[in-house]
Parts: sequence; structure tokens; C-alpha cells
Amino acid sequence: MAVHARQGSAVAAAAATAAATDTPVEEAAARRQADQNKVEADVTFMVSRLAEVLKADGYGEVAARLPWVNGAADSAAPASAALDIGQRRKLVQALSLSFQLLNMVEENAAAQGRRHREGAHGLAAENGLFGSVFARLGDRGLNSAQAAELLASVHVEPVLTAHPTEAKRQTMVEQLRELYLLLFKRESTVWTKWEQDQITSDIQAALAILWRTGDLRLKKLDVTSERRAVQAYLRHKFPAVLPQLDARLRTAFEDAGFDGALVRSPGSLPRISFGSWVGGDRDGHPGVTASVTAETLLELRQGALDVHRAELEKLVAKLSLSARRAPPPSMLLNALAEANENLAPLRKSLPAGAWPTERNPGEPWREMIGYMLLRLPTSAEALASGLHYTSPAELLADLQILGASLDAVGAGKIADTHVAPIERAVQVFGFHLAALDVRENSTMHEHALWSLLSVGGVSLPPSAGEWDEASRVEVLNRELDSLRPLAHPHAALAPQAKTVLDAHRVVARHASIHGIAGIGSFIVSMTRSLSDLLAVYVLGKESGLVGPPATLAEHFGSGSGSLGELKTEPGNACIVPVVPLFETVGDLERSPEIMSAFLAHPVTQRSLALQQAIHGYDRPRCQVMVGYSDSCKDGGILSSQWHLHVAQRKLSQVCADAGVDVVFFHGRGGTVSRGAGPTHRFLDALPVGGPEAAAIRVTEQGESIAAKYSNVGTATYNLELLTAGVTGVAARGASAASTEHELAPVVEDLAKRAHWAYAELISHPQFMTYFSEGTPIDALEHGVFGSRPSRRTGQRTLADLRAIPWTFAWTQSRVYLPSWYGVGTVLHELAEAEPHNFERFRAAVRDWPFLQYVIGNIEASLASVSLPIVRDYGSLVSSDAARDAIGSLIHNEFVRTDSVLQVLYDDVPLALRRPRMHHTVQLRDRGLRELHAEQIALLKHWRGLVASGDSVSADAVLPPLLSTVNAIASGLRTTG
Repeated sequence: MAVHARQGSAVAAAAATAAATDTPVEEAAARRQADQNKVEADVTFMVSRLAEVLKADGYGEVAARLPWVNGAADSAAPASAALDIGQRRKLVQALSLSFQLLNMVEENAAAQGRRHREGAHGLAAENGLFGSVFARLGDRGLNSAQAAELLASVHVEPVLTAHPTEAKRQTMVEQLRELYLLLFKRESTVWTKWEQDQITSDIQAALAILWRTGDLRLKKLDVTSERRAVQAYLRHKFPAVLPQLDARLRTAFEDAGFDGALVRSPGSLPRISFGSWVGGDRDGHPGVTASVTAETLLELRQGALDVHRAELEKLVAKLSLSARRAPPPSMLLNALAEANENLAPLRKSLPAGAWPTERNPGEPWREMIGYMLLRLPTSAEALASGLHYTSPAELLADLQILGASLDAVGAGKIADTHVAPIERAVQVFGFHLAALDVRENSTMHEHALWSLLSVGGVSLPPSAGEWDEASRVEVLNRELDSLRPLAHPHAALAPQAKTVLDAHRVVARHASIHGIAGIGSFIVSMTRSLSDLLAVYVLGKESGLVGPPATLAEHFGSGSGSLGELKTEPGNACIVPVVPLFETVGDLERSPEIMSAFLAHPVTQRSLALQQAIHGYDRPRCQVMVGYSDSCKDGGILSSQWHLHVAQRKLSQVCADAGVDVVFFHGRGGTVSRGAGPTHRFLDALPVGGPEAAAIRVTEQGESIAAKYSNVGTATYNLELLTAGVTGVAARGASAASTEHELAPVVEDLAKRAHWAYAELISHPQFMTYFSEGTPIDALEHGVFGSRPSRRTGQRTLADLRAIPWTFAWTQSRVYLPSWYGVGTVLHELAEAEPHNFERFRAAVRDWPFLQYVIGNIEASLASVSLPIVRDYGSLVSSDAARDAIGSLIHNEFVRTDSVLQVLYDDVPLALRRPRMHHTVQLRDRGLRELHAEQIALLKHWRGLVASGDSVSADAVLPPLLSTVNAIASGLRTTG
């Protein structure tokens, strides 16, 4: 049976719906059109201001080539006369900035659209946010107490990473943020004409600064710079987001008919925390040394203390309540007397008049905050003095007294507005700001372990390659049964062993002083066997992180949990969670077997019991990380997504059978082939649900951080999507969510065959030639987009190349290959050989969230592919055989995939089904064509210079070439 289109059935269905329910359909269409009109008007305004800046700077010819100056309709206008080399360089810069303005305009239009819909129809009008989630909970019959209990069980943790995918300099990110605020300010209708003119003038001044600011980094980023950038979000963005997020939650909760009193206290809200990899991600990164990790942990701690100090200083300025107007309750008076007595030793170190009772006489609430500020640790706190807070729980206790005392005098509104947000911030950031994960590759652990065992006198095979898994596990178990370390702290070890052990010792030293809360997990990338995980236990024994549970608990502190019920069998445990990262298709297939053995291991069982007691979990909790990038690089999009789906379902069952709650850590990137996609759709598509799905970790990588969190309104929206979405996943039935879909065997077979089709391409003898020359991969590897190398070990192989530059190269050349290749072939084969199952597949795309999400993402990637531009990059391939063979395979598979998607969606054009996406792709077309042409010309010139050995000239061409990379990344809104 040939694949054929269903002529217009969806169009007819839409028309029928419009006739039956005229107003909602017409209103939605009108709103979409209004949003598009707003984007076009705003981008015309912004780029026209940029054009004025260019003309004033003497670049009128460049200004004439900018899209959208005369309205969005000119985006496809023919190019004007050719420009000279200098003008072309300026055009690249101008187009890059123009695209960033378009991105800003679209972000603002989306925010204003949400505000309009919520203003007109209530908070439930916006899919994926608290309003719609709570409305569904009410429809399912949950009462207020049940809804509040569900909310309190939710825990989300975005983990900020610094993978080399943020093409823009941080200076540019900051200046664009200021420009966004001016654009937002322009929305108000209260301004007079003079005030509007002043805003326009401010915008033009900001654009003049951006135009004159270099868009390229002049040196490669180091970890210190990445750490500073990430901590800016943690220190300054997220503290401002939390109050807005919580206010929206409370309003939506009451709008759904639930009792708002149940979510008044910060402790009743979903738990939000943050993680970080910057300074702890050692996988193939020589710049992340033990000293860098130590510095990072201290900076994170200081960042948290700075956040709390700033908020308390604001609070002390506000709470000017007089004791004569409102006599303070006894709870506050008692706390003041106790603080005055206990902190007396600090009084002599303060200047005259600075003691709280002297500074704020007759204002007891201010006095209380003054004592809290004195107790807040400083960067050089004397922990042994006992005068400072030793844990955030002590600060929270004082804040709760402050809030309760305001309640007692009828000032509950003041407590809710000004004190509760600080409580919330202390709960979220603790004294550590974000938990730092330490990630290392399993191969590095293997080398370290080999050296350590050799020094310890353990009998080993001649080489690690001859050491089978059974023998390895036997040796590791023997060492884990022993309390003795393998090596003296000053023993001469191989560099790999010293590097790994130094990192463990830094973690142990920091945790012994400041507690375990700031330590995330030891993540083992490329986990392929049980021994990869047990190796971390043996290595941890050398640093003191593995030992008898009672000893560990006493040494590292009890945190927020109670150790009174800690019951474990004698033996070793690990105080830091050891987390497998299953990345490739093969690793995902083996993951249930590996996790089953890992959870059954006595050291793991004792470790989970210890961690449960320390952190106060209701049940033992383990974490499993699944990688989207490498599985897609390894097997293509359909194989990757299916194996991730199946692995999570099976791993969930393995953990349930072991009596353990699983927390999945999703290693998602910024493109479809690295796991990106609409957050609420992603969460709806997860194969697990129920209470065990209430906790989740997810990476935020590269340019995704700036795109999601640079502006407070957008940051609030994205954090709400994640938190509300997890609430919805936790609310759905666990058994229903984990039940295998009836179409699973069909999709399993499709995934397997799609993997074959994809593998056939990347293993083709001519493939690496095409990839090396038909994409800008070589230029990307010369770029300075991040501190981490593009290759794990430096080998010039596809296996050694990280998934990020792999995806980055295919994105820049407009192929997007990993996110769709192979899908068209297998679906065409299914339609030919099994038409009944093909029809079932078509139906499932609409009613199975997993397929709806995956196929929708494939369609989004395909919409950004440009075959003419792909052919232009293909012209760079010097081998006719490689260009013809691989170029034909890519072209033919694109045609197959595009045609089968049309059938799946009833031949309804993209412009009707996904008008916003279609609109943004069309808007970008002309500018991107200009940029791709320039990049191709520069690539050809640069490569010729490199081949001739003219390194001086090649180095001179590289900056403008990398400028085109930045510009195209801005135009596509993504890198890798």
C-alpha cells in the first residue's frame, strides 16, 4: 500500500468545529493573528531603530539589507547590490543583532499573549500552568486537602550546566536583557508622547551600544567565567522569580475552588531546589580540577548567604512596627531576650550604636531581624564560636517566630508579603545556593581504581582489558567488605587516581565543615556495568565518604533529617548518592539489569537508608540519570526516544520492586536531538506517573539558560511549566502511566529499524568525509563557545566527538540530521507492509502523549531544514563520491519523512496546524539565507588557507567566520 494523503479531512473537521462552536475557534484564530501582527510590528520598530544606528555610523548600504525594516512582508525581498568585504562583515553583525531583536520581540509577544488570555479567561486558560493543572485536579474529584498534599510532595530541581552551546558573550546577554526591559516598558499605554519618545531614544542608545560591542569572545571561556554566569542566575534571577511563582500558585489554587489557607505557608508549597554542574563536571574537562571544585563549593555557599543577607537587610528597612502601636507577643520578647544574651560576645566587635536594641529602640521586629543578621555567617565565620547559624533550619526557626509574632498582632498580611518569601528562599537555597554534582566518566574511574588496587597490593590481571565483569565485581566486593583504605593518603598514585581521589577529598572536606546539603551526587557518565558504580564506592572509601553509617552521620552532620531511626546492618555505606548515567542505546537497554543488581547490593541498601535518614525522606530514594544527547547521536531520534521511554518504565518497576522511590534526572539539551521540546508535552509523555513521579531533576544547558531565565517574567513562566507539569504527572495514576501501550510492539520494531537506517548512514564509508566538509564542524572546534573541549579524549573519531558539537554542526548547516533521519524510511515501510498498523500509528499520534510529543518534535525539526541550503553546504565537499552518496541519502530521506508526516497529519499544511512555528520560520528566511551564504564562502576561503599552510591569514579569517556561527545561532534560536 503506497502512502497517500487524506485530502483535507482535518480542514473539514476544523470547519465543522468552527460552525458548531463559532466563538472559541474564531477567537483563538484572531488571537494568533493578533500575536503575529504584534511580532511583525514590534520587530519592524526595533530593527528600524537599528537601521538608524547603522546609517548614523556610515553603514547605510548594510541598513538597506536588513529584513523587516519596512514591515515583515519585506523579509523575502530580493537582495540589493553586492557589498564589499568590509560591508559583508558588518552585515553579518547587523543580521545577528536583528535576529536577537526578533527573538526578544517573540519572547515579549508570547508573554503579552499569555497575559491577555489569562486576563480574558482566567489562569486555567494557559495549558501546562498551575491554573489548568488545578482545574484538572478538581475535575478528577480531588478535594482541597488532597490537592494540597499532592503539591507538598512535588520536588523539582533544574540543574544548570555550562556546556559549550551559548554562542553569545555574557556581556551581550546582559545588554540584551536591559533592552528587553525597555521593550517591555514600551508596552504600557500610560506614557505620554514625550515619554514614549524618551523610551524610543533609550532603545536607540541601547542598540548603539550593542552595535559597537564585540559579539565574539576573544579568549576561550574558563570555568571561573562560566561559574560567574551561572551564579548570576542563582543569586539574582531565581530569588526574584520565587515570589511571583508562589503568588500564581496560590491564586490558581483558589480559582480552582480549593482552600487557599492550605497553601499559605512556604512549607506547604512544592519543593524547589537548584543544582549545578559548573565546577563539578569533570567528564573530559581538564579545567575542572579539585581546587576548582573546592572554590565552587565555597562560592555557592557565599552566594546563598549573600542572598539571605540582602533580603534581611531589605526586611529590616520595612518592618518599622512600633511597640507602642502593637505590643509584641511573648514569643518575640523571649526570642529577643535569648538573642541579646547569647550574642553578647559579638557586641564588642560592633561600632557604637550598631547593636539591635540601640539601633532600633522600641521597634522589636527590627531588633529581631538585626539579631538574625548578626547570626548569619560571614565569609570568614568562626564556626566553632557557636554564635552563628550552623544550618538554614536555625534561620528558618527565627523567621517563623518573626512571622508568627506578626500574625499574633493582626499583621498576617505583612508576614505573608514580606517574611514568607524569605522563608521560601531559605528553604530553596539553604546555605548552599545549588547542590554541586561531581560527574566523571566511568573510564576515568576504571583507570583510577586500577592504580589504587595496584598500590594496595591487590592481585590484578596484566591489563584492564583482560579483567572481566565477574572478576571485577568480586574484587570490588572484597574491598567494600573491608574498612581499611587501599592506599596511604600520600602514596604515589597514577595521575588518574590522584585526580579522582582529590575531587572526592574536596567533597569530603567541604561536607565535614558545612554539611552535606551543598553536595549533589557522584554521577558516573557512560555507566555500562555494575562495577562502574561499585568502583565509586571503593574510591569513596579512600576519602572518607564511604564508611560505617553511624560514623558518617556523626562526621557529616544530620541535616534536616532525624537519625534516631537509622537502622542498618554492619558494614560500609556512602553518604553521597552514586548516580548512573545511561547515555547510549545499548546502555539504556542494559540499565534495568544494572540497576537491579546495584539496588540489591548491601552497600547501596545501607547508603540509601543513610541518605533517607539524613535528608528526611519518607522512603529510600535513588536517582537515575538518562541521557538524551548521546542516545540520539548513537541511534537517531526514534530509537533514542523509544529506548529512553522503555528504560524509564522498566527502571521505575525495578525500583518499585526494591522498595525504593526513583528520581529520574533528565539530561536534556537545547535541541530536539538532545531532548528539547515543550516542557509540558515532555512531562505528559513520560512513561511514569503517580507519587513516585513527584520528584524530578532536569538539566538546563547552554543557551537554554539565557532563553528561559534571563527575564523574570519568562523565568517565572518556565519554572511554572516545570513545577505545574510535574504536579500533573504526580496526580495521574501510577499503574495507568506505567502500563505498556497497545502499540508498543509496533513502535519497538520501528525504533529498531530506524536505528538500522540511521546506523547505515553514519557508518557509510563516505559519511565522515561529508560531515567533516559539508558542515562547519571544524570551525566550531576552533570556536570559544565554552570551557570544555569538543572531544572527550582528543581523538578525531565520531565516537570521541561530544553530542553537542555534533548537533551544533548539523544545525548550522540546516540539516538537523539526528532529529529526523530514519523516520521516513521506517514509516513508509510500515505503510507498505502493514497498512493496518500504519493506521493505528496515525491514530496514536493524536491520543498517545509519547508519540504526539516525539512526532511533533520531529516535525518541528523538519520545518527548519532547508534543502537548498543543505545543498549549498554539500558543495563544500571535495569528494564527488561523498557529496553524491551522502547528499542523495539525506535528500531522499528528507522527502520520505516530509511526505509521511503530511499523511500523519491529514495533509493539513503546517501553516494551519502550527501557525506560530510556521510564522517564525518564514520570518527568518531571508536573513538566514544571507548568513549561510556568507558562512559557506568564508568556510571555503578559510579551509583553503589552512590547507596551504598560511596560518596567519587563516587566523585572520576565523573571527568573521565564527561571527557567522553566532549570527546563525541567533537566527535559529539554537546551537547544539
